[in-house]
Amino acid sequence: MNRNILLVEPGFPTKFPPLGLMKISSYHKELGDKVTFIKGTKEEAFYTYWDRIYISTVFTYNWKITVDTILYYKNAVKDDLSRIVVGGILASLMPNALWKATGIMPKVGVLDKPKNLDNDNDLIVDKMIPDYELFDNSPHKYSLVDNSYFGYSTRGCIRKCKFCGVPTLEPKFIDYCGIKPYIKGIAERHGEKEHLVLFDNNILASRRFEKIIRDIIDLGFKRDARFTYEKNERTFSRQRHVDFNQGTDARLMKEHHVKLLSKIALHPLRIAFDHLKDKEIYEEKIRLAAKYDIRHLSNYVLYNYDDTPEDLWQRLKINIDLNKELGLKIYSFPMKYIPLNYQNRSYIDEPRWNYQYVRGVQRILNVLKGTVMTSEDFFYRAFGNNKKEFIEILHMPEKILMHRGKKLQSEEKDWVKKFRALTKNEKKELLDILCKNRAVKKFRIATSSQKNNKLKKILEYYIPPIPENKNKQLFADIN
Repeated sequence: MNRNILLVEPGFPTKFPPLGLMKISSYHKELGDKVTFIKGTKEEAFYTYWDRIYISTVFTYNWKITVDTILYYKNAVKDDLSRIVVGGILASLMPNALWKATGIMPKVGVLDKPKNLDNDNDLIVDKMIPDYELFDNSPHKYSLVDNSYFGYSTRGCIRKCKFCGVPTLEPKFIDYCGIKPYIKGIAERHGEKEHLVLFDNNILASRRFEKIIRDIIDLGFKRDARFTYEKNERTFSRQRHVDFNQGTDARLMKEHHVKLLSKIALHPLRIAFDHLKDKEIYEEKIRLAAKYDIRHLSNYVLYNYDDTPEDLWQRLKINIDLNKELGLKIYSFPMKYIPLNYQNRSYIDEPRWNYQYVRGVQRILNVLKGTVMTSEDFFYRAFGNNKKEFIEILHMPEKILMHRGKKLQSEEKDWVKKFRALTKNEKKELLDILCKNRAVKKFRIATSSQKNNKLKKILEYYIPPIPENKNKQLFADIN
């Protein structure tokens, strides 16, 4: 056909490459089309006539940059909107809202049927081997493209969790996709990869789980498997990893699952710990992992969703205790809940959470780069020795909280002394002021007009040392 095809991912930060666009690229190259990839908005795109422009979408909280990107490239096709195709997660979760904002009705769901894009062929986009060469001429690089296979061994999920978009994105659970031809196809076209990353949403729900594990082993990813390669006339060998990146469901996990998982190069085993009520189930599965010598684990911990800060602290502490008892390395990744229809990150599950607490957790995670380390001493310094200390830490001014060392420094000691001297009602008033006066000008007024000298002294810790623009926020937006 020799069409000019442009594939666009909006300029939001992302770790993983856009797998959907990689498959669309292979689809068009199979048809003889020329494919170009752009990350974000580029003026150079307007110098070429594009027969079709595809724009991928990810999270709904990236709404503004996604809509702005669509409107930007809408100008490249003038009045012929049939030349723009929008799809992906956000597009599937909020198609009508996106249509109202852009005038383009997106594709919803997975492109898993013939003629999803063109009527003159029977190619199925979702079954295409992804194009790992798509980003070769792009200045934007994805860190995992060179060394990892990406794919699915199952699709969909049997559950209908309110906080999850999978039931909309992949409503039918497919318990076996047969990844061997797919992975071998990537290796043949783009070379062998060191690691295997699978995006299955509920792998343990598959009735053919044992078959999937056999497939993974046949592909060269048995336990302790190594990847050997040549570089600069030298031979290197590295440990291979298999990562079920979306995590495993502890409620479905049985001993035979863990025994099978122990036979592959699993690193890490990801298990969600979203609710404290699942404590007994979660601990049981961690002990099973230890029994089968799975030592490296990763733990998604949902917060700001039907929980409290104290609840979050307790779940994190459970992992620290399990690490110590069983000699494991469980890395916790607290994940802030954002409703599926939210167009930014500002949601707060009030009254259980408030702005100061949510922002406080994010400040801690910014220092830790998003990960709660396995060390007991490290955890207690970052999150406090108990729930009460954790709440105290969440009250801390940003300049103190984000610059704490291993030991308390003089400014932190002074703040702690003043905070602990406050009464229960005074602490409540302090929290109210911090949550309601986020603009610097408003906060300065609230501080200067404060008649309670104890509160006034502690509020001064939160004022930026340099005069700020009157419209600037006291703290950054919630992430």
